[in-house]
Amino acid sequence: MSLALHLPRLQRLGFLCETVRPEALSRPELPVFSSELAAELGIPDSVFVQADTVAQLSGSAARYDPAPIATVYSGHQFGVYVPQLGDGRAMLLGDLAAPDGSRWEIQLKGSGKTPFSRFADGRAVLRSTIREYLASEAMHALGIPTTRALAITVSPDPVYREQPETAAVLTRAAPSFLRFGHFEYFYHRRQHQHLAPLADYLIAEHYPECRTAENPHLALFETVTRRTAALIAQWQAVGFCHGVMNTDNMSLLGLTIDYGPYGFLDGFNRHHVCNHSDAGGRYAYKEQPYVAQWNLLKLGSAFLPLAAEAELIAVIESFVGHYQTGYLNAMRQKLGLSHSQPDDAELVHDLLDVLQQAEADYTLFFRRLAEMPAEHQAPLPDSLLRLFPHAERLIHWSGRYKRRLRQENLPPAERKRQMDAVNPLYVPRNYLLEQAIAQARDHGDFDGVRRLKACWQDPFTERTEYADLADTPPDWAADICISCSS
Repeated sequence: MSLALHLPRLQRLGFLCETVRPEALSRPELPVFSSELAAELGIPDSVFVQADTVAQLSGSAARYDPAPIATVYSGHQFGVYVPQLGDGRAMLLGDLAAPDGSRWEIQLKGSGKTPFSRFADGRAVLRSTIREYLASEAMHALGIPTTRALAITVSPDPVYREQPETAAVLTRAAPSFLRFGHFEYFYHRRQHQHLAPLADYLIAEHYPECRTAENPHLALFETVTRRTAALIAQWQAVGFCHGVMNTDNMSLLGLTIDYGPYGFLDGFNRHHVCNHSDAGGRYAYKEQPYVAQWNLLKLGSAFLPLAAEAELIAVIESFVGHYQTGYLNAMRQKLGLSHSQPDDAELVHDLLDVLQQAEADYTLFFRRLAEMPAEHQAPLPDSLLRLFPHAERLIHWSGRYKRRLRQENLPPAERKRQMDAVNPLYVPRNYLLEQAIAQARDHGDFDGVRRLKACWQDPFTERTEYADLADTPPDWAADICISCSS
């Protein structure tokens, strides 16, 4: 028994994809899967121990029906247009109908070469596969829109990067994996006849509310812009750095997609660059909102045959307001503030200055902030002060914050409950990922991966058995280098 899949809806377009054949791995195994996602998709856990499923999800099945496909796209990578990209190591197996009526695309990542692999081998390594598996499900648990990860299959076959590594295949799921780069490809190749059908497909399958607009294609671009702004606001609020915000890594559904050298902020640093390959800091934490708008500008160019230039520019300019509103609302929630005040943005900005100077742990600061009393003379909690080598600026800022809390007039216990519900205690820190990866890679032991998955499935509830996963990082964590190589 294996996953029952339907013909991919994308094939209706006729111009976007090519049929592909996965390349088998020797002696594949399926050590981990997401039972939470499986339940959403209506897949019993027992399916994942079946030999047919292991073969199907490792790219090793004797027959695939329907035939897998790979799509073509282009994109701006680190600001430079690359005319030919595409699913170089991803294959869409088919669509799956979930019990709630939703339809999901099921995709293998690392299952071999496609017509769009260029000079690459189409494979993925265990290291990057574990990182994406854990991050996808953790981001979902944090309430941030994301593609999902269903399972990992592994093989003793070597994959050659800087050194030989273990081969792995990730089974991903999403309502759609369509990207900004799909529109860019047909626009820059002057195949403009494909742009309207692609936009119409998106509207029919994912944005039906745009159908009745005066210009449905402009309404589609507006909706993608709003979703992108909302997504980036959530990234910034939780301290997530994507690392490779190329236009081909931007989802048309406003999902976090393609987890490579990502990272969550440890000590707060606006200039943090999580990708060792990003020498110029193009995708630094503080740059992410600006890059997102720049990427929308490139997508807007591809919409020029579908809408008036002035209207598209107005939509792109509206990104700033959408983002700022979403970000400030998210930060108010993190601060336990229910009502809007004119100086809230200044309060947030000044707090980040305090965190920046002290390089205080971003996640733990907001979690422990819920313990701060609102009374003017009350001392700051020791748990909070321990994050600061020198607390003078924090104490000064806290006076303003306490006044703001008193305006809210919320009982301390209720404020703490509300703040704990939006400020995670557990996030995917790179040093924890590295430990779990080493355990799996060097010893074939996936217990560390399973433990992190179980913890990050509920990032807001404190549990004593995961106390070690809520610590500040050890000193050696600062030396971890994550790059685009995977």
